[in-house]
Parts: sequence; structure tokens; C-alpha cells
Amino acid sequence: MPTVVERLARLRLVPVVVIDRAEVAGPLAQALKAGGLPCAEVTFRTAAAEAAIRQIARDPDILLGAGTVLKPDQVDRALDAGATYIVTPGFDPKVVQRCQQRSVPVFPGVATATEISMALDAGIDVVKFFPAEALGGVPTLKAMSAPFSMVRFIPTGGIGPEKLLDYLGVKAVLAVGGSWMVAAKLLEAGNLAEVTRLAAEATALARGKP
Repeated sequence: MPTVVERLARLRLVPVVVIDRAEVAGPLAQALKAGGLPCAEVTFRTAAAEAAIRQIARDPDILLGAGTVLKPDQVDRALDAGATYIVTPGFDPKVVQRCQQRSVPVFPGVATATEISMALDAGIDVVKFFPAEALGGVPTLKAMSAPFSMVRFIPTGGIGPEKLLDYLGVKAVLAVGGSWMVAAKLLEAGNLAEVTRLAAEATALARGKP
């Protein structure tokens, strides 16, 4: 079976989703899958996150992560619900340690060279570059990645389809996190057909890269 990192490298895209109602989660994941993007990072920003993960986990084809994980107990809740990897907005040693204790991939958020060094010290060589656009986008990512040739990045935060290929064109980028294909207004309206269309469009764009 391919590892989480290998699957992310193939997909090149990670839909980052905020779910307010757990019952939306399963159909949403299927809409993404129909668009050729069988992946979702469910953020722990709402009370529905854990139940949403449990719903999506019913389909083993979906690469399912939990994002915005801030505490060790959230790691346990996410994994027990069916998440297969953890993403954090910053580098928290306690969260990283809990993930390693449970032998699950963790991609901590980094915004500085110091945080990248902390990740490397913890044995982690895939990190989330966050918030990507607010930190200066592609030029900043290129500058930060230059001294760390052994690190792969998942830039996330403020990235839309118009910037996707710019990020994917950076050698150090493993995949790009984005929410435009799972925007709150689409979920609120129940417009899953548009989710599928946007996912298919984004996937075609990413795969069209030489």
C-alpha cells in the first residue's frame, strides 16, 4: 500500500474543509472523489469535525487527514474517528510526540527557518507552509526551502487555482492545500455538483503540469 506521503505526492492537492454539519461530510467526500480528488483534510475548527471524520472514514479510498489539530487529545479523537494523518497550524512538540507515539504521519505548520529546524530535529521532513500567501507566497517558500533541500512542503493558506501551478512548480512542494473547491458557501448551499466540477478542474490543472 502506498504511504500517506506517496498518495499526497500523486494527488498533488489537498482539499482543506471546514464542516459545520457532520451529515454533509460523507456526500462531500464522494463529490470530491467523483472529481478525481479522493482526499480531504477536515479541520478541527468546529464541533462537528470528529463526527465528520467518522463519516468520511467509511470509504477507505479517501485519503483522510485531520487539520488544525492543537492538542494531543485531538490527535487521539481524530485517529480514533478514522483519520490517517494529522496536520497542525504550527509546531507543537506535544502534538508531534503524540502522533509519533501512535505511529501516524504528522505535518506540522511552519512559518520560519527555526520551525523547520525543529521539525527536522523531531525526525519530520514533510511540513505545512502556513499561511502561505500571507507569508509572501512562492518567493518566500523558495527562499525558505533553499537551505533545507531535504524537506518537502505542503503550502496552505490563501491559495486559489490561479496560483496552483506556481506552487506546484516549486521543486520542494509535495502537494498544495486549498479550500476553493470546498468553499463554505458551496457546502451551505448543498452544491456538491460544483464541488465535483471544481475538484475535477483543479485535478486536471495539477496533472497538466509538465
